[in-house]
Amino acid sequence: VLLSPTLAALRAVPSLAWVPLLILWMQIGEESKVTLIAIGAFFPVYTTVADALRHVDPHLVEAGRSFSLRGWSLFRTVQLPAVVPSVMSGLRLALAQSWLFLVAAELIASSMGLGFLLDDSQNNGRVDRILLAIVLLALLGTITNAILGFVERRLLKRWT
Repeated sequence: VLLSPTLAALRAVPSLAWVPLLILWMQIGEESKVTLIAIGAFFPVYTTVADALRHVDPHLVEAGRSFSLRGWSLFRTVQLPAVVPSVMSGLRLALAQSWLFLVAAELIASSMGLGFLLDDSQNNGRVDRILLAIVLLALLGTITNAILGFVERRLLKRWT
């Protein structure tokens, strides 16, 4: 599974460069934030999964086919267990990107959120609120990473 020329061209654009364009197109609001986060999270997952599927041991696939596995059953039985670690790596990258893009979108144009709190506090010289926003971002990032780590351990136990 290769990146199509269009996806490859889009991937070459730094994801944060989409922020002003999305805000212009979609206005300031949750839709532009969600779209930006989706764009930022899509490519790490897509590229790691596509690469992992390309590198599944062909002997395993051949062995699965020799047991009459085709289509979904081949994917579920042979390929999915082989790519679960890569999927989880892609999801971890996507999680980090998602937090980055959320804060970036809120810093540039927002009327609420932690990025807005950072920007507003900077403009008003409120160091205490800046530090609070940083601590909250670190705490939320740590919690979401821990949840993803828990899911990863469960999936790896089940699929590998």
